[in-house]
Amino acid sequence: MSALLKSRIRNKALLSKLRSPEELIPYFKNGQYLGWSGFTGVGGPKVVPKALAKHVEANNLQGKLGFNLFVGASADVDIESKWAELGMLLRRSPHQVGKPIEKSINAGKTHFFDKHLSMWPQDLTYGYYTRFKENDLLDISIIEATAITEDGGVILGPSVGGTPELVSTSEKVIIELNTALPSFEGLHDINMPVAPPYREPYPVTTVKDRFGTSALPIDPSKILAIVESDAKDTVPENTPSDAMSRAIADHLVEFFQHEVKLGRMPENLHPLQSGIGNIANAVVEGLADASFTNLNVWTEVLQDSFLDFFESGKLEFATATSIRLTPGGFKRFFSNWDTFSKQLLLRSQAISNHPELIRRLGVIAMNTPVEVDIYGHANSTNVSGSRMLHGIGGSGDFLRNAKLSIMHTPSARATKTDPFGLSTVIPFATHVDHTEHDLDILVTEQGLADLRGLSPRERSREIVKKCAHPVYQPILNEYLDRAEFAMAKKKALHEPHILRDAFKLHLNLEEKGTMRIDSWE
Repeated sequence: MSALLKSRIRNKALLSKLRSPEELIPYFKNGQYLGWSGFTGVGGPKVVPKALAKHVEANNLQGKLGFNLFVGASADVDIESKWAELGMLLRRSPHQVGKPIEKSINAGKTHFFDKHLSMWPQDLTYGYYTRFKENDLLDISIIEATAITEDGGVILGPSVGGTPELVSTSEKVIIELNTALPSFEGLHDINMPVAPPYREPYPVTTVKDRFGTSALPIDPSKILAIVESDAKDTVPENTPSDAMSRAIADHLVEFFQHEVKLGRMPENLHPLQSGIGNIANAVVEGLADASFTNLNVWTEVLQDSFLDFFESGKLEFATATSIRLTPGGFKRFFSNWDTFSKQLLLRSQAISNHPELIRRLGVIAMNTPVEVDIYGHANSTNVSGSRMLHGIGGSGDFLRNAKLSIMHTPSARATKTDPFGLSTVIPFATHVDHTEHDLDILVTEQGLADLRGLSPRERSREIVKKCAHPVYQPILNEYLDRAEFAMAKKKALHEPHILRDAFKLHLNLEEKGTMRIDSWE
């Protein structure tokens, strides 16, 4: 026991539960239902999962020791990838990242259950995902902590995610206390799940409002063991913004300025939600450079770019369920703890993604799809309709309920077989995660299409004109002309499609390696 570990466990009665990772291996059995803390690759357990993977590999137990794993979102990519390679993932929910697990899911080896991130934790507490067991509880949840208070409350780390629900629905809990991190005490607002009916409304009217506790309560009898950890999260460097993403950001900043001028938004906009990636980074950078001040953020994940946003003086306060920072970003965050910690609050994903709170606060939601069709249906998950990418995440929570629902994407994505790439604007989405009813604004580097109040036929022309790549515009306009002509004869002009042609771009891609068809005939 290190002196630092001993100082972090302020409830001294719990010191008797200290164990090594190796001592815990006999508690894990094939087919068990496990929970991990963490969200988008930070704040999750590391030493116990690594010890289990080492045990499986050393004893040739590949395919013989597997688990049904539930994590609030994606886990540490290196650890989860190792588990996937060793056949240790029988079932996974609700979101994942990493080539090995993606491969395992698409090969049919891992059953993946995708779910909106606001709904997944509460459905877990209802017993929906454990209904095949003799009881409706997870067998073991492993959670990362940075301290334990005098009364046994657990201080989490850089994420909350679904940890409150995982703990409440687990028979046993293993705590990995990470002494490589400073204590995050004071940064969390924890709310334990309450079953319906007669739930009380959450008292939130601003992004700053607290109404929970700073520590996660856990029944001491549930705690199977406490393990010391000094492992760091694996977070890759962020993809820097480029000309394409900066063009998208410029379109959005110009649009926001227009909305303010017309009185549809206040001068400090509304709370912002943004996803992960170079477009999200470019949007944050664009807002930091624009004239807006006193901005607020209500989102799931904060990246390194938000540290610049804070230091610009433009961002007043941010609430999220995870701070997904690179090693350099965490170093910068910890070095300026007194400043950043006063401007940030971490909540559970059931709160950060809560539909009513998103609507109440008037959040501006910005997310990136795989593809969007000419009428505004968006696919966020399944490439060509079948191949699972990562999962829907929280995009549906925000897009359905935001004051402004925005999707941003390149107009085309480069491929090895086509110098112009794949069009992200297509006649018909091969999989629909977000319906046409949810999308207000579509923006690519080509331009911004404001779809509010437009009929499907009006939307289709606006999307192709403003957002499609110039190479694909004639192809898409010809499809529209042909579909409207054909459906006029059938008196079916509300949302005209020619079914035999609707997926022709995708079929051409499979057969010839390009979406640029020669003819619709």
